[in-house]
Amino acid sequence: MLLLLLLVSVASGVAAERHTFRLEREAEVVADLEMSSPGSDWGKAGREAALATLRLDSAPCGNVMLYAGERRFRYSVFLGRVAAGEHALEVERDPQHSAAGCGLVVHAALFRHFRRGDPYYPVLANAPVLYARPNTVGKFTDVPLLMYCERLEEKGRPLVQYTAIYSNEDGGTSTRALVARWGRTTDIDYVYRAWVDARGAPVRGTYQGKDHKELPYRGTREAAHPVLGVSTDNNMVAEEARSAIRYQLAPVVVNLTKGSREQVMDQHPLTYQVMAQELTREGKLRPFGTLEGENISDPRNYLYFEMKLANRNSGVAVRVRRRGEEAWWSSHLGRMDYAISRDGWVRAGVELPPGTTGEQVAEIGLECLVVRPERARWPHSGACLVEAVKQAFFLSPDYAPGPSVWNLPAASMVLPTGVMRRFEVSAK
Repeated sequence: MLLLLLLVSVASGVAAERHTFRLEREAEVVADLEMSSPGSDWGKAGREAALATLRLDSAPCGNVMLYAGERRFRYSVFLGRVAAGEHALEVERDPQHSAAGCGLVVHAALFRHFRRGDPYYPVLANAPVLYARPNTVGKFTDVPLLMYCERLEEKGRPLVQYTAIYSNEDGGTSTRALVARWGRTTDIDYVYRAWVDARGAPVRGTYQGKDHKELPYRGTREAAHPVLGVSTDNNMVAEEARSAIRYQLAPVVVNLTKGSREQVMDQHPLTYQVMAQELTREGKLRPFGTLEGENISDPRNYLYFEMKLANRNSGVAVRVRRRGEEAWWSSHLGRMDYAISRDGWVRAGVELPPGTTGEQVAEIGLECLVVRPERARWPHSGACLVEAVKQAFFLSPDYAPGPSVWNLPAASMVLPTGVMRRFEVSAK
């Protein structure tokens, strides 16, 4: 990987900004664009963000939604396979798809290139082009904030798997259930995976289509990049889906063997802020202690738990008691279907009174509940294996994950259904 050129220029946000770089040889290129959108606020209707249009050597090569608002933020996009020689990237505010009054300032542009042999090359060269869902265009919802990639193996053959973190989910799981069973209201979905050869070229690929079906990819490619579009309200993709907005997010490489998918959000805390702002703008928040359909309270009111589980006809719910109180607060809100019945690393959220701190948490309970398998009779019993509770944290006032309140490392604790274990939390 080489750094090609750093330009520290400030744009007016009106005319296209032009940034040049030179390649000695053909390579896959990433542009790190430090930008801001004066006058914008993702949480306020009509002021959501500016949309940038990118053109490489006068040819359109994607868009960038400036969801970070007025703050200077680095947006990383891939430009695809670029030939040797001089090149120019133009960045311009899209007047049709930007919120009125939201400007666009380009503070700096840094170009990086990668060739075969670089460890990041297979990850970058196979990253998917992703068109926005057509019914989100102009509505500033369900925006892909981040693309991450896992380097995996199947029967000894390497593969790269890409997952998108969207700001929201308009269809599928309810907002309340998302917090209870996933500890967030963003949508995190696998998009595409490619089995690659020794040169990083795709041997075959699959994608996640409607109804979460894994389908063979036979669509268009730009070099090795598959071209997909979000096609359903719960952010599944299709080969033929297209819209006016196209994203080329440079993927970040992660290892999820020791944590949940949500830990990627922890590493990129702006995702929590954008999540909360979108909830505010779409009227999905309610005052604490009230019930308004599927609405939730401020995400900063929740204590989030990261656990590793294995379930048998069962689901785990988390309960919390505050010091000096007899009441317990639960993640599943008294609903069996809000208990966490999947295996592996998971997240849960427990709503607590506003302003609750870690010092006020007195006890934590882990409860095992009978869960009925889909299209099956209710089982008589089951069991929950709690392998670990890695952390429990609140979001800070600026939505960054705070320090852990409690953990239970290497628990390997089996709970029969109908049983809850209580754990005292020492005051710090």
